[in-house]
Amino acid sequence: MIIVMKPRTKQEEIERIRVRLSQLGCEVRDIKGLNYHIFGLIGNTNLVDPDRLLANEGVEKVIHVQEPYKIANRLFQPEDTIVDIEGQKIGGENFAVIAGPCSVESEEQITGIAQAVKAAGAGLLRGGAFKPRTSPYSFQGLGEDGLDLLKIAKEKTGLPIVSELMSVEHLPRFCQDVDIIQIGARNMQNYELLKAVGQIRKPVILKRGLSSTIEELLLAAEYILAQGNDQVILCERGIRTFEHFTRNTLDLSAIPVIKKLSHLPVIVDPSHAGGIWWLVEPLAKAALVVGADGVMIEVHNDPVNAKCDGQQSLKPDKFASLMDSLKDLAQIQGKKI
Repeated sequence: MIIVMKPRTKQEEIERIRVRLSQLGCEVRDIKGLNYHIFGLIGNTNLVDPDRLLANEGVEKVIHVQEPYKIANRLFQPEDTIVDIEGQKIGGENFAVIAGPCSVESEEQITGIAQAVKAAGAGLLRGGAFKPRTSPYSFQGLGEDGLDLLKIAKEKTGLPIVSELMSVEHLPRFCQDVDIIQIGARNMQNYELLKAVGQIRKPVILKRGLSSTIEELLLAAEYILAQGNDQVILCERGIRTFEHFTRNTLDLSAIPVIKKLSHLPVIVDPSHAGGIWWLVEPLAKAALVVGADGVMIEVHNDPVNAKCDGQQSLKPDKFASLMDSLKDLAQIQGKKI
């Protein structure tokens, strides 16, 4: 339930209503804007009488939220959420570019790629230390050694780090050394993991599951938000369909739909969606035009010999060319890279 207060309502009246709502057993979230004050009620609202609320002079309207996701709902927060990571903003008029290899392989590899993507204009560095792979015999990542190498790359470039968390046991290390925690598609509905990252105050990129609906993605985000972490970034990375030419099918329609339903920023991973390096550029451009808040792109200096996903990785020169195109498009779309 959403209670919208009238503009210029006295603070004493707002506080009186907030206390009364709390007494009815609801969790009350205050959402404040430049010219509005909204109460978002979470939990059992059966004892809340809309007619009695409307009898208060300061209450403009009462809205029932029909969707099962509440905090992620745009009704709950009309303004776009903007996540700020050391000056790199995701959301609003900002278009973030996250780039780097699928997996960290060596110090020379990760630092070289980090320097290349930064020179091209990327604002954040991605790199997998722990890798979820379909086959148990595939390269699983360097683990904590990979996090050490990402730290070295950050020290040399200043780029904030994005890396995937697979287990709660590694959360303390990620809180210490990773700037944005990524929850992968296979863990989108790992609710214990979602609740754990909800209890920290660090940005989280939540990837859409392989066969998950938009509503299921927003409900997964709700698990994080309900624990108090409001720094959630959604990621469309393609869904599983009958088509086998591409790795996945990029659901571009999900971006405007999510932007209409939710205030959370949404980025696109064109590398995992297409699965082929020459598809990355057109899909990244399409993501910007359709309204995404950023892209996450795999870049590797030697894709042929990459230990993971070399076929979908751009070489640094191709990435630099893509960045030039994205900057031109961003100006047309009124976005800032």
